[in-house]
Amino acid sequence: MRYPKKFLKFSVILFFLFAIIFQSYGQEEFIETRPEINIVYINDEPIIDGEVINDEVWNSIIPITSMTQITPNFGEPSSEKTEIRLAYTNKTFYISVIGFDNDPSKIVVSDSRRDANLNDEDSFLFILDTYNDFQNGFLFGTNADGMQYDAQIDNEGVGGFNQNARQKGGTLGGTNLNWDASWEVKTSKGDFGWSAEFSIPLRSLRFLPGENKTWGLNFQRNISKNSEISYWASLPLGFDIKRVSIAGKLKGLDLKNPKNLKVIPYSLSNASYQILEKGKNVSLDLDSGFDIKYSLTPGLTLDLTYNTDFAQVEVDEQQINLDRFNLFFPEKRAFFLENAGQFSVGSPGEVDLFFSRRIGIGDEGQLVPIKGGGRISGKIGQTNVGFLNMVTDEVSDQNIFENNFSVARVNHDFNNSRSSLGMIYVGKNEIGNANNEYNKVYALDGKLALGKKADITGFFSKSNSPDINSSDHSFKLSANYNWNGWRINAGYTEVGEGFNPEVGFLMRSAFKKPEFLVFKQIRLKDFGSLLEIRPHVAHRSYFDFQDRLVSSWTHIDNHWVWPSGFEIHTGINITSEGVFESFKISDVEVPTGEYYHQEFQLYIQSNRNTALNYTNRTVIGGYYGGDRLLFSNNINYRIGNKFNSTLNLDYTKLSLENGDINALITGLKLSYSFTPKMYLQSLIQYNNVTNITSVNTRFGMLQTANSGLFIVVNFIRDSDWFDYIDSRSVSVKYSYQFDVL
Repeated sequence: MRYPKKFLKFSVILFFLFAIIFQSYGQEEFIETRPEINIVYINDEPIIDGEVINDEVWNSIIPITSMTQITPNFGEPSSEKTEIRLAYTNKTFYISVIGFDNDPSKIVVSDSRRDANLNDEDSFLFILDTYNDFQNGFLFGTNADGMQYDAQIDNEGVGGFNQNARQKGGTLGGTNLNWDASWEVKTSKGDFGWSAEFSIPLRSLRFLPGENKTWGLNFQRNISKNSEISYWASLPLGFDIKRVSIAGKLKGLDLKNPKNLKVIPYSLSNASYQILEKGKNVSLDLDSGFDIKYSLTPGLTLDLTYNTDFAQVEVDEQQINLDRFNLFFPEKRAFFLENAGQFSVGSPGEVDLFFSRRIGIGDEGQLVPIKGGGRISGKIGQTNVGFLNMVTDEVSDQNIFENNFSVARVNHDFNNSRSSLGMIYVGKNEIGNANNEYNKVYALDGKLALGKKADITGFFSKSNSPDINSSDHSFKLSANYNWNGWRINAGYTEVGEGFNPEVGFLMRSAFKKPEFLVFKQIRLKDFGSLLEIRPHVAHRSYFDFQDRLVSSWTHIDNHWVWPSGFEIHTGINITSEGVFESFKISDVEVPTGEYYHQEFQLYIQSNRNTALNYTNRTVIGGYYGGDRLLFSNNINYRIGNKFNSTLNLDYTKLSLENGDINALITGLKLSYSFTPKMYLQSLIQYNNVTNITSVNTRFGMLQTANSGLFIVVNFIRDSDWFDYIDSRSVSVKYSYQFDVL
C-alpha cells in the first residue's frame, strides 16, 4: 500500500520545530502547591437562602480567599476576590461562596438546566475526593441563578485517547455527568457580586467513617467577563478540577454512618398509536414498579429495582453509519449511570467489556422489558466493589429470550498513589433456550502510576462462548505522560478473531492496533492577541491477523486559541484503507482495494459566553477512492437563562466510484426552564438516509433529581412509501421518593 513516508517524516519534524520555537514565548513552569483547610463542625445550621454576607454562622468561619488563575494569566491571582467557607454537621456538608465582582452588571448567567456547561458563564464548582484515593470524586457546581451541576468522577476524569474521529455520540472517559444526587443550592445577587450556599446531605456521598478524616478538595471559579478560570489548588496546563491527585486537602472530619433508605415507587400510563406495514395498532398500558436504595455502609450502597422503567429518558440522537464499523450510542438511563465508572474496563468507545445498553435494549434499539434486579456498589477500605444482577423478559415476536445478566467487579486503589489493580466478570445466560446459549468475559486490569506525571495502564481479557475456542482474547497496554501542557501517549490494542463480549461493545473486531499521540499546549506571553496554541500529531493503524493494513490515520493539527474563547483548528489527515471484502455504504458498494488519501480539516468555535454562538467542522479530502465533503455545524442560541436552543446540521457528500451519497442529519434541541425543577424540553430530528422524522418532547416537574412528574410525547414518521411507519405515543409517569431513614 502506498504511504507518504517522506511527507509524514517532514510533518513530524515540522511539528517539533513549531513546538520548540513557540515554547520560547510560553508561560513559566508550574510550581505545585497543596493548600490545606480544617473544616468547622457547627451546631447551628445556616439558613440556605443564598444570603451569605449577613449570615451569622458563615461570618464566624474564617474564609478561603486565595485563588490562582490558569486562564488567561497563568499563575496570577484571580482578578476578583472570592470568599469560600466550609462547615458540617452529623448529617450535612455545607459550603458557601461569595464571588465579589467590581461590575456585577457583567455577570453572565446562560443556563438554568441541571448539568449544563458551567464554563460558559459566571460559576463556581468544587470537587470532593471523599476517599482521599487520588483518583475518584464528586463534583458539584452552580451559577449565579442557582442551577444544579453534579457529576461522579472516576480515574480523574480520564478515558481513552485517540479515539476514532468518525465515531459520533457519547461521552467517553471518567466523567459521569448523568449521576444526579439529592442536594440543595441557593444563590443571591447584589452590588457586591453574587453568593451561593450548598447543602449536601452526607448520605448523598460515599466515604469511610472515622475520626479526623481527610478528603481531597479543590475549588474553581469562572469569571465570564474576563474568560477567567481560577483554582484554589493551582493546576498545570492541560488539567482541570478533576485532577484530584494534586488537589488541596480538607482535614478534621469526624464522620459517622448516616442512615439512608429510599423507596421510589412509580406509576406509568402509556397510550400509543402506530401504523406499520402489518396495519394499525392502538394500545393503552398501565404499569408500576419501584426502586429501593439502601446504604449498607457510608461507602457501600444496595440498589434494588422491580419492573424497571425509563420512560422519562431522552431518546438517542440519530447517527448515519458512513463507514464499515459499529456506531456508539451512550447510556442515558439513571439506574445504570450511578457508579458506572466502577464497572468500566477496556478502551472506552472501542473495546468496552461491559456496556450497560445491552441490558434492556435490543440490537436494533428496541426496548426489552426489565423484570428487575439488584446492584451493590461502592468501596470497602481502598477496594472498589460492584456486583450487578439483572433479568430481562422475553419478547417472543422478536425471538428474544429471557436473559440473566451478571457483573462482578473488584478494583483496589493503592494508598497515596494513582495505582490500581482489578478484575471483572461479565456474564449473560439465556433462560428457556434449549441451545443453552451463554457468554462470559473475564478480565484483569490495572494502572501503575509513575509519580504524578506518568502512568502505564492495561487490561487483558478472555471471552467464553459456545463453539468459539480460539483467539478469544483482547488486551491493551499504554504508556502516558501528562504534565505542563505535554501529553504523550503510546499504546497497543489487540482483539482476537474469536473475542466475543456480548454484554460489551466493540467498535470493530479482530484487529491489532498501535497508536501514539504527542500534544503540546503552549500558553503564549507577549505574542499578539493569541492566548495559546496546541500543536499535536496523532497516529493509529489497524492490522488484521494476516498482518494486512486495514486502516491507518495520521492527524497533524494546531489549535489557535484567543482569550475570548474563539478557536480555530487547522489540520491535515493522512488516511489509508485496505478493503478485502466489498461492503456497502447506504446501498453504494465500495469494492475491494487499497485506498490512500489526504484530508484538510478546519474547526471554528466562537465565544461560547455570548447568547449566539456556533461551532463548525469541515473536512475535505479523499474517501474510499472518491471524495468526501463534510460540514458539521452547531448553532446555540439562548434568551436569558430560561430558554436554550441548539441546532445541529451534519451534512456529508460522498462521491464514490459506484455512486454518490448525500447524507443529512438535522437536530433541533429546545429547552425552557420554568424553575430549576420544572422544565419543558424537545428534541426534533430528521435523517434523510432513513427518511425518518422524530420528535421527543418531555415535561418534568421534579421532586428530587430522578423523581417527580414526567409527561413524554414521542412522534416517529418514516416518509418512505415502501416502508411506511407512523408512530405516536404519550406517556405519563409519576414517581415519589420516600426517605424512610
